[in-house]
Amino acid sequence: MRLKYMVQTGLCLVFLSVCLCGCDRNDKWEEFITALDAESTEYVKDARELLAENTEAAILQSAAVLEAEEREEAYREILENCTREFIGHHVPDETFFAWVEAEYGAACIDRLLEETRLARPDQNIWYELTGNSIHVLWLMYCEKTGFQQYQLENVAWKECASEERATFAFTGDINFAEGYVTTKHMDASSNGIYDCFSEDLLELMNRMDVMMLNNEFTYSERGEALKGKAYTFRASPTRADLLEVFGTDIVSLANNHVYDYGPDALLDTIATLDERSIPHVGAGANIKEAEKPFSFICNGRKITIVAATQIERSLNYTKEATEDDPGVLKTLNPDRFVNVIRRAKKNSDYVIAVVHWGTEGDSNYGKDQYDLAQAFASAGADAIIGGHTHCLQGFDMVEDVPVIYSLGNFWFSKNTQDTGIAQVTIEADGELTLGFIPCIQKDVRTSLVTEEAEKERIFDFMRSHSAPGVTLDEMGILKREE
Repeated sequence: MRLKYMVQTGLCLVFLSVCLCGCDRNDKWEEFITALDAESTEYVKDARELLAENTEAAILQSAAVLEAEEREEAYREILENCTREFIGHHVPDETFFAWVEAEYGAACIDRLLEETRLARPDQNIWYELTGNSIHVLWLMYCEKTGFQQYQLENVAWKECASEERATFAFTGDINFAEGYVTTKHMDASSNGIYDCFSEDLLELMNRMDVMMLNNEFTYSERGEALKGKAYTFRASPTRADLLEVFGTDIVSLANNHVYDYGPDALLDTIATLDERSIPHVGAGANIKEAEKPFSFICNGRKITIVAATQIERSLNYTKEATEDDPGVLKTLNPDRFVNVIRRAKKNSDYVIAVVHWGTEGDSNYGKDQYDLAQAFASAGADAIIGGHTHCLQGFDMVEDVPVIYSLGNFWFSKNTQDTGIAQVTIEADGELTLGFIPCIQKDVRTSLVTEEAEKERIFDFMRSHSAPGVTLDEMGILKREE
């Protein structure tokens, strides 16, 4: 009898599979039930329950497959409809969108689909939906999946002091060279570097989300001073420890003194900074390295800094990097630097160009600087920060791109001199502004200017040396005159 029940149960299951493949499932099922021996009733009951469970599971599985197919179709449609600009010139596929959906939900994908169906999809929708731009999302995806790991090179993730804005600050020339007036004064001071800068100025610099200095000398104990060059500056590599005092996040090596002691000293400079994990731009062991930008991820956006030097314009003490030789990135002819900016802009939300240019001692910017600024703005720079002239120069708005032509000296001589910090601020809504924080260098000490009359005096100087139609408001923010 037990064997009979087992056989009947087996027949039940076989017949069920046949019935499920037919059209008249109910009729066949009832015929089968009637034909069974009464003894098998309990097994028929079990078979009914099994049928119900399997049917429900099949329905759920079919629904899941259908939904997955629909989602994949949505991913494909986004890819078919989107522009290269919308996806930040990256190379996403369906896997990327599946990751986005897993992280931010199906509603995010649905909104992206709606946006890409428009004639001109807005790239800002990524930030609106996720709190991250497409460029930041792509880096997160690469980090998660291991895809395009090179994208993560030369990138630092910064936690900003405020979710409402990111602040980037820039100084003019600083000199730690051995035997130079600044370094001798520091070494003779009881508190060293802390006697060379006002306390409130150092606090302000350390509050900035990103602080960039111009490294107007070389860190090395090797090499010989370039013959015929009037001023050459070389600091002990141990002096690089001073950068921590300013909260330094990055330095520019694109200037006319980083090569003062030849290629070996330049390589030592790079190694010294690398040992301290201090990013640098504008010079390298070869031209590929010299061209490399550096990016900061701040409040869900990718801000990239690039640097080059126009100097020297008539002499050639400072060598430009080649495929095999160390040197700086030059922009006397702008083409190479323009291409660097253009490439950086393709996969960045903002590009800040730092450039060494102009005529020493001249507070008036030249046509050559203006022409370069035009080229950089057209290539995609969102702000341009200049230096080299050892004195302040004014502001400009070139194609709505804010420019400060020169920050002059920051801590570079014993003379009394106006100076300042350029501050690029990027608000949560994406607005970028350029501001100026006035400082003064006196008795080999640089201080923050706090007296309103002194602030206004320096502001008036900057206004008088700026392009027509451009001014500073009472807070030192660059704007067009109304």
